[in-house]
Formats: sequence, structure tokens, C-alpha cells
Amino acid sequence: MDPILKLLREDASLSAGELARRLDKPEEEVAQAIKDYVSRHVILGYRTLVNEDLLGESRVRAVIEVRTTPERDGGFNRIAARIAKHQEVRTCYLMSGAYDLLVIVEGSSLHEVATFVAEKLATLRGVVSTSTHFMLRPYKEHGVLMLQDEDPERLEVSP
Repeated sequence: MDPILKLLREDASLSAGELARRLDKPEEEVAQAIKDYVSRHVILGYRTLVNEDLLGESRVRAVIEVRTTPERDGGFNRIAARIAKHQEVRTCYLMSGAYDLLVIVEGSSLHEVATFVAEKLATLRGVVSTSTHFMLRPYKEHGVLMLQDEDPERLEVSP
């Protein structure tokens, strides 16, 4: 992977100037590379990881295992695209194993997520079954530890 992309994956807030300094490249070259990645849809967007607990936000997230019937001449792509278009859906993956799609949704309450599953997701043509798991607490997201109070020094070792 291009070193520019590696650094941006770790910290999307880095400026072209900072990236150029770290990579010992001209800033114009780095800026042009980023512009090219955006135009070719290699870079699709930038996100900020927020610790919502510190803000007092109460969002409800759920992981949903979805079994589907693949469509003729479309496989899983069409049903996945229909599911992914819902505003509640944050992530949608094709999976191997006991279920076909892994869908991560977000809502303002348990009721809102449950309503999405019951009225929008489970009723889609091609959806055979769903299994919903509510996420209770994040410990690590996108490679970032979410625990701020824990002592990062050493793990406890017992005889």
C-alpha cells in the first residue's frame, strides 16, 4: 500500500504538508496523489472517531446476521445494495459461514433498531432470517482503544 494511504488510514487529519514532511516528499506531489486517489474513488471519505460516552450520547448499535436467498444473475449484490441504502445501516459485509450478510445498524433507541429490523430488514424480498445482537460497550474501534481510565502500563500476571 502507498505510504500516503497508510498514514491517512492511521490519522486522516494529517495535512498534505505533514504527510510530505513525514515521507520526505514535496508537498505538491503528496497533494496531487491525494487528489488522484479521491478522483479514482480509492479514498472514499474521512471519518472522526468520537468517544460518545464522554459526550453523554445514547446511540444504540446492533450487529445483525442476515441469511438471504441469492438472486439469479445478481447473487448477494442486489439484496446487499438494498439493505445498505437504509439510513440506519452503518456497515454491510458479505460473509462466509452460517449467515450471508453482516449488517451493523445504529439508532436512537432499542425500539428504533428493533423497528428497523422488523419492518424494513426482515420484510425485504430475499431475506430468510435475521439474528440481532446489541452492542453494549465499545472497547476498541478501528484500531483505537476506547478505554481512557485503564492503566496502559502492564497486564496483571498471576502465578
